[in-house]
Amino acid sequence: MFDSFLLESIINGLLLGGVLALLALGLNLVFGVIDVVWICYAELVMVGMYAIFFLYVYYEVPLAGAIAAAVLGVALLGMILHRFVIEPVLGTAPINQLLVTGGVLFFLQAAATLAFGIEFRNIGIRMPVVEFGDMFFSFARILAFATALVGVLLLWLFLTRTYLGTAIRAISQDREIMPLMGVDPRRIYLITSAIGGGMAGVAASLLVLQYDVHPAIGLSFGPITFMVCVMGGLGNMLGGFVAAFIFAQFISVGGYLFQIEWGYVIAFCFFIAMMFVRPKGLFSR
Repeated sequence: MFDSFLLESIINGLLLGGVLALLALGLNLVFGVIDVVWICYAELVMVGMYAIFFLYVYYEVPLAGAIAAAVLGVALLGMILHRFVIEPVLGTAPINQLLVTGGVLFFLQAAATLAFGIEFRNIGIRMPVVEFGDMFFSFARILAFATALVGVLLLWLFLTRTYLGTAIRAISQDREIMPLMGVDPRRIYLITSAIGGGMAGVAASLLVLQYDVHPAIGLSFGPITFMVCVMGGLGNMLGGFVAAFIFAQFISVGGYLFQIEWGYVIAFCFFIAMMFVRPKGLFSR
C-alpha cells in the first residue's frame, strides 16, 4: 500500500536539505578558495538573525529592508573576520586556523549572551503550512529550498561567467602562480569572504522565519553544516550541495521510521561509516 506519510517525510527531507545546502555553499566557497574552515560560520548566521530581528521588531524596518541590511552587514563581518583574524594566520599550521575561528565562535556566542541575554526571540511572522492531500509542508522550508536552488545557480553563473569568478576558481586551483598572472590574492580573498558572509546572511533570513533567535542557535546548525561539507568533500560546492540532501534524508526518513532523535543518530552513524570508506568525502577528486 502507498504510504503517504513516508512520501511526506521524503519530501520534507528534500526541503530540509535546501536549508543545509544553503549553509554549506558559503562555507565550502570560503574553504575552496582560502583553504581555511570557518568553524564560526554558523555564528555569522546567528548575527544575521539577530540583526533581522531587531531591525524588524524594534526599529520597524520593513522585512525586505531588514533582510537586505543583514545580508550586507554579515558580508561586511565576513570581510572583517578575514582581514583581522584569518589573514594573520594564513600559511600557518591548520590547527592555528581552527583555533582562531573557534575562538571567534565562542566570542560571538558570549557577546550575544551579554548583549541580548539567553531569551528566545521570535520575529512574530507565522508562515503558512502547505497542504497537499494528507501531507503537510512548511512554506518556510519550501522557500528555503527554492532559495538554495537559485543560490547555487547564481553562484555557478558568477564563478563561470565573470572575471572575478574566474579569478576565484583559478586561485583555488593554484594559489602560488596566480599572483604572476596579475591577480591580487588578498583582494580575491576579501571578495570571497564577503560572498561567504553574504550567503550566511541569506541563510539567516530564511532561518529566522522558522526558528527562534538565541545566542546558541549556531550550535543547532554549525556541526551539521560542517559534516555536510566534509561528506561532500571540503571545498567541493556541488558535492556539499548534494550531500546536504543525502544527510537530510537520513534525518527525515530515520525520524519517520523511528523517532526524530534517532534520525539524527542514523545520519551521524552514516557519516562516521562514510569517513572510513571515503575519508575525503563522497565527491572528492
